[in-house]
Amino acid sequence: MIGRLSGTLAEKFPPEILIECAGVGYEVTMPMTSIYALPELNEQAVIYTHFVVREDAQLLYGFSNTTERKLFRLLIKVNGVGPKLALAVLSAMSADQFVSCVAHDDISGIVKIPGVGKKTAERLLIEMRDRLKDWQITSNTPATDAMPLQLSSEQTFVKTFNDHKGDAINALISLGYKQAQADKAVKQVYSDGMSSEDIIRHALKSML
Repeated sequence: MIGRLSGTLAEKFPPEILIECAGVGYEVTMPMTSIYALPELNEQAVIYTHFVVREDAQLLYGFSNTTERKLFRLLIKVNGVGPKLALAVLSAMSADQFVSCVAHDDISGIVKIPGVGKKTAERLLIEMRDRLKDWQITSNTPATDAMPLQLSSEQTFVKTFNDHKGDAINALISLGYKQAQADKAVKQVYSDGMSSEDIIRHALKSML
């Protein structure tokens, strides 16, 4: 299993990155919280990974710290929760924020996550309660504003290249938001000079 990658950050197209390690480029899908923590392109980066093998694909999910990866691994043990939904959770809030929601039975906070309805939120609260009872909230866990997910061929993509607004909209769609929602949120927060990551960060805050 691939548990950690250390190498040069070659490309960054949220929610995916390409990290080059010893001449091999690994495509990794990450939550936006972890994307925010990455260094600039062509600099050295270390990410913690979880390797998923399916019949039709082999996927690497990456995290900026072991805390996020630990929660991801606990989430995918919940009935009906796969890697995509687990990453949606981690993209919408930090690990500590999610643990706090579970501890306080805050279903309203969880149903704001794209793809999580009331029944799924209730199941998450019930099944994660025991798994997280000994979880220690840490002050150094980066706050999450949102992101991963493996984009599917069924999703609609914004055909805009070299355009920060278009990149941001595509990233939001990959997180499970509808295109109309993504368009509206990006238009509301966009101002000249903003990077795609800044746009995504502010757009996610406006929808949560």
